[in-house]
Amino acid sequence: MGPAQIKGKNVDIKLWTRPDEVEEIALEQLRNISALPWVFHHVAAMPDVHFGKGATVGSVIAMRDAVAPAAVGVDIGCGMGALRTNLTAADLPDDLRRIRGDLERAIPVGFAAHDAPPEGFERLPLWDEFASLSPKVQGLFTRARCQLGTLGGGNHFIELCLDTDGGVWLMLHSGSRNIGKELAEIHIATAKKLAHNRDLPDRDLAVFLAGTPEMKAYRHDLFWAQRYARTNREAMFHLAEGVLRRHFPELAIQQAITCHHNYVAEECHFGEDVLVTRKGAIRAGKGELGIIPGSMGTRSYIVRGLGNPEAFESASHGAGRKMSRGEAKRRFTVDDLAAQTAGVECRKDGGVLDEIPSAYKPIERVMEDQRDLVEVVAELRQVLCVKG
Repeated sequence: MGPAQIKGKNVDIKLWTRPDEVEEIALEQLRNISALPWVFHHVAAMPDVHFGKGATVGSVIAMRDAVAPAAVGVDIGCGMGALRTNLTAADLPDDLRRIRGDLERAIPVGFAAHDAPPEGFERLPLWDEFASLSPKVQGLFTRARCQLGTLGGGNHFIELCLDTDGGVWLMLHSGSRNIGKELAEIHIATAKKLAHNRDLPDRDLAVFLAGTPEMKAYRHDLFWAQRYARTNREAMFHLAEGVLRRHFPELAIQQAITCHHNYVAEECHFGEDVLVTRKGAIRAGKGELGIIPGSMGTRSYIVRGLGNPEAFESASHGAGRKMSRGEAKRRFTVDDLAAQTAGVECRKDGGVLDEIPSAYKPIERVMEDQRDLVEVVAELRQVLCVKG
């Protein structure tokens, strides 16, 4: 389907889902974004769009000479990675509990961290550059080093998946951990104090302007955090491969795919050089590979972008929540979670109840709504899931 079009305050909003299925608070958030004088051409909302802190999750915003840090989000560089292995379903044991336990011991989850950076990641340009970041994070150097190669919590995960041919994939979702959050919150607070942001419809959408010291400082810290997030995923893959090789000595990686879905990029659209923020959206340029996960117990997809200009060459980052974490915990039970994750080796306790599949939009519907944005390369189903 093509996008629905909603009249915005300054530019229009193009929506890859049915407007009546988007909560009103998210539509109002999109209208506020459309009112910003720096927004270029239109606002694109992906089929997994939903209300978010500061700016809508599932939004793609192009700006001339400006960027809104809340339109990136506080988990700078959050994204996905997927590795296609040479293993097949027949190689896997019937009981995957031991492999899950080994992964959880090798890769800290939740608030946990390593005692030191993983082997091979002790000396990186990231560490040499840390002293150039905001003075307010200089006390977090050791924590940032020890959180490299850790998963975090919420909707972050590590999975073993099978494609429709029985091939085994290793997939993970993670971001820039505490250091990315701290940097984002520092710069969002700075932006809110700038004079040109005083009369905005929503102060959470405060922007930095090109050519200012505040923009220079934000871009510097932002791009560092995006590299940190990507390196974090690389470190976890390194650790996870080590675990799998202990179980499967013949393991080989045949293909690697990575993509951010909370980030800023310098791009050209509709003949203009702009700064594009994708918050809960992946780049889907023509021929580019991307990853769109479902939720625990549902399908995930490896996709190839179609380069749709109306979406600023973007696509959804996942299924998207249809209810808050609190509502999910009130509405569902641990028995519901066990039923909805049947056949998946994963936690089935109250600590991950807010991640139950029913708290998310149906991924099949989301994929149907973006047939003009991506084509499916591989369909995956989880058989093992590690959650924080």
